[in-house]
Amino acid sequence: MSQGNDYLVTVKGNQPKLVEQFQQTIEQAAPVSESTTVDLTHGRTVQRQVQVFAAPKALAQTWAKAQSLVVVYRTGRRDQQSFSTTSYYLSSLTTEAVTFGLGIQQHRDIENGLHWVKDVVLGEDAAPFADFTPALNWAGLRTIALNLFRSNGYPSLTRGIRLLQHDLAMLLSLLRTN
Repeated sequence: MSQGNDYLVTVKGNQPKLVEQFQQTIEQAAPVSESTTVDLTHGRTVQRQVQVFAAPKALAQTWAKAQSLVVVYRTGRRDQQSFSTTSYYLSSLTTEAVTFGLGIQQHRDIENGLHWVKDVVLGEDAAPFADFTPALNWAGLRTIALNLFRSNGYPSLTRGIRLLQHDLAMLLSLLRTN
């Protein structure tokens, strides 16, 4: 922040005092901005309600330049199952709920589309590397593989792996450029 950067951080249950401050603020104050969106994608219906609250002055003692408390309520149906989640974010920015909502959703898209795939499908977090260099090299190879599958029309890496795992000619065809 000494370089002029701002932050937007997720507040999780392992920060009980901060979560408690969020809950008290939500109960006692009105949001300064609200936005609601509905997405109908991938066989799911998701409604996101974003509320922005002014950060309590006392919060600035522990979080430098804290300006906004952002609450995102997500409800909907996924795989014929109803779901409801609440997420908290703390930010040094003061902006509209729609702007926070877009930024949070774009970050979740990156997390779900890249990091989750690398962690879960490609086992990056479970890789048994004790040294930084091999871990970095394998992370690069995983990223190349992910990009090759996606650029060749395989939006699902798991499906692409299943289709190509026993077909060396097809697998090598991913390396050819048009």
